[in-house]
Amino acid sequence: MANNKDGMQLQTRRSRGGTRAALFVFATEGLENLAFVTNAVSLVTYFYGYMNFSLTKSATTLTNFMGASFLLALFGGFISDTYLSRFKTVVLFGCVELVGYAILTVQAHFHQLRPIPCVGVAPDQMSQCEAADSSQTAMLFAGLYLIAFGTGGIKAALPALGADQFDANDPKEAPKLSSFFNWFLFSLTIGAIIGVTFIIYISTNVGWDWSLGVCFLAVLFAVVCVTMGKSLYRNNVPKGSPILRILQVFVVSIRNRNLPVPEMADELHEIHDKEAGLQDEILQRSDQFRFLDRAAIVMTSTNGGASTSISPGPWRLCTVTQVEETKILIRMLPIILSTVFMNTCLAQLQTFSIQQSTTMDTHILGFKMPGPSLPVIPLLFMFVLIPIYEHVFVPIVRKFTGIPTGIRQLQRIGVGLVLSAISMAIAAVIETKRKSVAIENNMVDTVEPLPMTVFWLGFQFAIFGAADMFTLVGLLDFFYAESSAGMKSLSTAISWCSIALGYFLSSVVVEVVNKVSGGWLASNNLNRDKLNYFYWLLSGISVVNFGVYLLCASWYRYKKVEIKNVKENCSEADDAKGKKKVEMVSV
Repeated sequence: MANNKDGMQLQTRRSRGGTRAALFVFATEGLENLAFVTNAVSLVTYFYGYMNFSLTKSATTLTNFMGASFLLALFGGFISDTYLSRFKTVVLFGCVELVGYAILTVQAHFHQLRPIPCVGVAPDQMSQCEAADSSQTAMLFAGLYLIAFGTGGIKAALPALGADQFDANDPKEAPKLSSFFNWFLFSLTIGAIIGVTFIIYISTNVGWDWSLGVCFLAVLFAVVCVTMGKSLYRNNVPKGSPILRILQVFVVSIRNRNLPVPEMADELHEIHDKEAGLQDEILQRSDQFRFLDRAAIVMTSTNGGASTSISPGPWRLCTVTQVEETKILIRMLPIILSTVFMNTCLAQLQTFSIQQSTTMDTHILGFKMPGPSLPVIPLLFMFVLIPIYEHVFVPIVRKFTGIPTGIRQLQRIGVGLVLSAISMAIAAVIETKRKSVAIENNMVDTVEPLPMTVFWLGFQFAIFGAADMFTLVGLLDFFYAESSAGMKSLSTAISWCSIALGYFLSSVVVEVVNKVSGGWLASNNLNRDKLNYFYWLLSGISVVNFGVYLLCASWYRYKKVEIKNVKENCSEADDAKGKKKVEMVSV
């Protein structure tokens, strides 16, 4: 009966998933990101012009909101791996995000809920504007952080839900899994393009209440869309708290700290005959962090000359797979930390660069483009580059490397870090030119646009767009592929944490630079600030950061996996033949 049940479950799993199921994930991501990216690039102008925050407070409020959005993905990943399926996690957190957008829409619509806007007021007169009171500020932050909470859960569970639709151990599906993350970014990009053009046009020319209302509808349709694909998904079964399993490894290894570490892997505890309806993943022992191997030492007792093994609870004995799961997480941490600074640079493009655009001529072919729509340049660049990368670059490079993805994930991340440093250097050059135009035309203290087209900023945005394409997809693919079966959502959330830490670090960097430099970014007037020096500083630190990343990437060891396929009516011998080993070779 058990074998029949296993066979039915396996057949059901094979009939689900694939590209057809992933399409609902792509559509959901496009709709949700339409709303999220719109606010990521435009809320700084809402804080500054409509909530009457200072320039610096507007920038730090946005970066803190963005940081919280990505950091809260950890909570969403924990919920998804421990209690709920990824599908249910997306639906639940999508509903929370809807409430946040509803609050912001109501506040933007009723003028009694916010101060009198200071739109068009000269920078040196901003101090005369009425500040938002405590209740108005509280309502604003309530809406913002409900959105952050909701989008964090979606970002943790949705990529993993989509990747679950492809089996990395199936020769036919493995290449599709590699391509999934590229097309996931493509759908994200399409949503972002619509957001930074159509939605920002609404906020600029019709009203913030209308644009936030459209964002509400986009997230509503995203929740509906992911629900429509429910019957097609391969749904994960939560395997318990990965955090608890990791804690158990540390506790047991400390408890056994005085025991010698066995040389042979066979001497350590592992469960090879797990009952599983589908497929079990057994991680092989690695040679790093060997002190943790003590958690898998089997204790024996001697009774009348006979030696018998003890079967203690999970806080006294762990499996090799559980130990390796912990090692994987530790190995991943230096990789994620070495990509944080790139996202600190990204935060500047979404704050100070948007403010730069408000001082420049935004007309093109008789049409005035809103400053917050400027990120459409890197988005269009990515829109064209992703299909070229997938259909041209990967097949060509694959012929030389023999790697399904063309280049390995860690190599792809490194390319993005190099492009990030180049983008910041170009940003410094462009800002130097912008300031010289303001000085030459006696327009340092004016609110009139400078006689310099905003598309000069397109160079830094375009190069950073390519950097984001390499690094973000590389991180998502790397963390999903390398994590154990029981912590896919949490690992996906960890990859988003790089962005979160980057935004939080941005706030710290701006404050520290202001204090140390004597106020490079403190005057509320970019024409008098030293933003170009700040960009040069970011470029220099990015180069140093890339060197650190190279050390971390060369140190990393890819996991080794033994997959046990459970087949209907198979004998023990056949089951042993069904085992296969997949070894990921390090870069």
